Amino acid sequence: MSTTTALRTFPDVRADFPGLTPGWHYLDTAATAQKPQAVIDATVNAMGRDYATVHRGVYARSADMTLAYEAARRRIAAFIGARENEIAFVRGATEAINLVAYSHPKKGRVLLSVLEHHSNIVPWQLAGWQVDVCPLTEDGCIDLDAAEKLLTPEHTMVAFAHVSNVLGSPLDVARAADLAHRVGAELLIDGCQAVPRLPVDVAALGCDYYVFSGHKLYGPTGIGVLWSDKLDTLPPWQGGGSMIDRVTFAKTTYAPAPTRFEAGTPAIVEAVGLAAAVDYVEALDIDRVHAHECALVGSLREALARKNSITLYGPENSAGIVSFSMTGVHPHDIGTILDESGVAIRAGHHCAQPLMEHLGVPATARASFGVYSSEDDVAALIEGLGRVERIFG
Repeated sequence: MSTTTALRTFPDVRADFPGLTPGWHYLDTAATAQKPQAVIDATVNAMGRDYATVHRGVYARSADMTLAYEAARRRIAAFIGARENEIAFVRGATEAINLVAYSHPKKGRVLLSVLEHHSNIVPWQLAGWQVDVCPLTEDGCIDLDAAEKLLTPEHTMVAFAHVSNVLGSPLDVARAADLAHRVGAELLIDGCQAVPRLPVDVAALGCDYYVFSGHKLYGPTGIGVLWSDKLDTLPPWQGGGSMIDRVTFAKTTYAPAPTRFEAGTPAIVEAVGLAAAVDYVEALDIDRVHAHECALVGSLREALARKNSITLYGPENSAGIVSFSMTGVHPHDIGTILDESGVAIRAGHHCAQPLMEHLGVPATARASFGVYSSEDDVAALIEGLGRVERIFG
């Protein structure tokens, strides 16, 4: 599909997002996505008209809320090609990675990559894993040829990002899974940046764990998903209500997965909101979303490449994300001046300090697209960068 065709055929959905006020160009979706009215309505109704606790009440509204909560689990599981008993609701991808890092019965060596988000580095360190690091290719992708040489039978886990939150670099997950499994390791995939913009079928990918956050998928904050078809092999991570079978002071037995990982009152409203977000994205067709964002990435990279002051990072086929720097201008200054022009980007190390060190910069400017992004946003960014150049020229 050509850039022109993709932009022409994708629906204009900006009106669905009340946070997108006139004249404001939001290019920070990789940090968090704006919410469509359908998600706002679903969360408001779940918090108000329909609200009750789940799993514990014998009255009708509690039963109805329980049905809605578990229907949300089925809906979200289906979105990634999973079964409902294979996904646990957590507070976000960060908590999901911590859960696996701390609960895994075979802590050993874990292979990460240079481009990982801090949330896929620090939990492994804190949980006592021995960390090895896979380098990147010249264009900023995880170097799977190098990973093949680095992996040994001592590795029990490989943990990679499906799409880099800085470079937009996509990963060949199926190959990564094959390499991990050859040495007896398991593969955890951070899907935060992939799930909102790429078709994801966990069975086809072949990974062992897949995690993502709801707020990047146009859903609420405070909820995320841990998928695995091996949840029953992990012991509970947190204790409390709901996750038990029977409790005595002498001994406690635990509920089967995924309930054993959902201690306490769950994120009821957030789960319903996330299911509404999945409905919204599926109605747009995730393949069309991906084509739309790829077209915008191509348009922006082409425009930035014409500026001698700009250095671009990441591969040409980056998914929805474009990082860059400007000679002689700190990214924070770029972001501040763009904000004065009504353009919102991200500037900083993006919770990826090892990657910044690899790139040889303290920070980058990052523009990231969503379903509501358009060529108008690209044009506003380019015009704003022209003003940055004039100020610092």
